[in-house]
Amino acid sequence: MTHTWRDWSAEQLLAAKGAQRVSVVIPARDEEATVADVVSAVRRDLVEAVPLVDELVVIDSDSVDATAQRARAAGAVVHSAREIRPDLGRAEGKGEALWKSLHVTTGDLIVFLDSDLIEWGTHFVTGLLGPLISSPQTQLVKAVYHRPLLDADGREAETGGRVTELVARPLLALHWPELVGIVQPLSGEWAIRRSAFSTYAVPVGYGVEIAALVDTALRFGVEAIAQVDLGRRAHRHHRHDTLGPMALQVLAAVEARLGARPQADLGTKVVLRQFDPTPEGFRPRERLVDIAERPPAVSTRHTGSGLGEVRS
Repeated sequence: MTHTWRDWSAEQLLAAKGAQRVSVVIPARDEEATVADVVSAVRRDLVEAVPLVDELVVIDSDSVDATAQRARAAGAVVHSAREIRPDLGRAEGKGEALWKSLHVTTGDLIVFLDSDLIEWGTHFVTGLLGPLISSPQTQLVKAVYHRPLLDADGREAETGGRVTELVARPLLALHWPELVGIVQPLSGEWAIRRSAFSTYAVPVGYGVEIAALVDTALRFGVEAIAQVDLGRRAHRHHRHDTLGPMALQVLAAVEARLGARPQADLGTKVVLRQFDPTPEGFRPRERLVDIAERPPAVSTRHTGSGLGEVRS
């Protein structure tokens, strides 16, 4: 079912959430230009004005700029991904940050926001929380929005979602046609119950979104997935050659869920060869793409080193 963010206000959700705790998690890597604006807006509207959000957390993934400092100054609790449960080994990627967040948050309901948002609003949070709070059967909520990509000068370059259109949507049509009604299966803004997410295997990279979508459908049924139209979302344009690793990680996550390949252990990487045109011809350039998956967080017993105890 598709809702609109206007279906719920922060005040209504606060009155209805009862004893449930809400965590907003923002994964970030080298996003000093935007992360503070995202944090400060959520803090202003949904921590201070209306105390709907109980935890506002940034998971910093080895930023080399001032991302962590600016996020902390704006009012977030900031954790370095590499310092969370170091006893479990280390990986890089968005999925790794989201999985690690389960070890340092306590929310029953978790909202994930990207840190590079430019045109957006805190109604993203209330919209995504609405179906979870109003319907106990809902396990996962995906964002729907118009998503222009902006170039370096802030001009609209093209509509986003190229990996969605070329990879994710065809895969769903082939293997899970019951999910073809999901407008943006790879949207970076989504919300989920801790009791569900903590029991899923989690790809460490960009496969995390499609994995959570498919895993929820397989375990709870398509009716446990809701969509909310959030309006417009803008973020920076990515070079086309950076989309290859993202697509590979999406494909690997889908293959694992089809049983075509085992879920890869930590450190499993695939060589992706791309080619750069030069005056002398095409020069190969290789990237190591991490396709590993973390086990369900509830299966990782705390050993006394590092941060975090996971509860289901």
